[in-house]
Amino acid sequence: MAILVIAEHDNNTLKGATLNTITAAQQMGDELHLLVAGSNCQAAAEAASKVNGISKVITADNTAYEHQLAENFAKLVTELGKDYSHIVAPATTTGKNFMPRVAALLDVAQISDITAVESADSFQRPIYAGNAIATVQSLDPIKVITVRSTGFDAAGESNSAEITSIDSAHDAGISAFVSEEMAQSDRPELTAAKVVISGGRGMGNGENFALLEQVADKLGAAVGASRAAVDAGFVPNDMQVGQTGKIVAPELYIAVGISGAIQHLAGMKDSKVIVAINKDEEAPIFSVADYGLVADLFDVMPELQQKL
Repeated sequence: MAILVIAEHDNNTLKGATLNTITAAQQMGDELHLLVAGSNCQAAAEAASKVNGISKVITADNTAYEHQLAENFAKLVTELGKDYSHIVAPATTTGKNFMPRVAALLDVAQISDITAVESADSFQRPIYAGNAIATVQSLDPIKVITVRSTGFDAAGESNSAEITSIDSAHDAGISAFVSEEMAQSDRPELTAAKVVISGGRGMGNGENFALLEQVADKLGAAVGASRAAVDAGFVPNDMQVGQTGKIVAPELYIAVGISGAIQHLAGMKDSKVIVAINKDEEAPIFSVADYGLVADLFDVMPELQQKL
């Protein structure tokens, strides 16, 4: 049987996490179908058809799916998913919202946040904040899986898959999209940035994050924060990196004034190169850092900016 991959998109372009999810799905089987459900989403479907490994793109174009409301979306995915061996989606906010509903409606177990595929029915996923890796085998007839995008490379885009459309409109009538406020920034999005510089409780206050922003502008980096900094009110919670925040794996991660609690490490330890700046030489962050600098960040950051 084929594998159904759920595309995440903005009705015009695919989100990067979808490409990583497709790579994971390719390790489960050969025939991949990609569902693009939205409103006026033909551009996203055409972009999806170019992704390597996809045999067919299925579009469901209806206003009920414009904002991928979980109550509506889960009904569509459940209806289509009955004919597939696997249903796979990114482990993003959207995926974590509708996929458990799909698993419940199909009466199967969900396998969440996989980071490796061992076979068509066996997968690896982190547990205990990433301190241990569990190998999970599913004997369910339909595997419902979310994929941690940092565990897989992005699929290439040189394909030409066929595009088919279905007439399906599931409006559960129990939720409605009201509005969204998008944070505007000239910097790259946190989960997609190649360089991330994050600050922790050691920053002292929100105004001192300007030290990080000045360096970030020189490096073309995104700015993140630890939960301690967010809980202290230094910065908004959409900047949080960690187990309960955003999972990142940039080419370079710079942790400034971050002690390195286990929950924070779970969100960034897959970064290619990790640099830690902290005046406490016993800070746990140094255990995962490739480069560590024991120094006062208020001395180091202005000097770093000057040298850059």
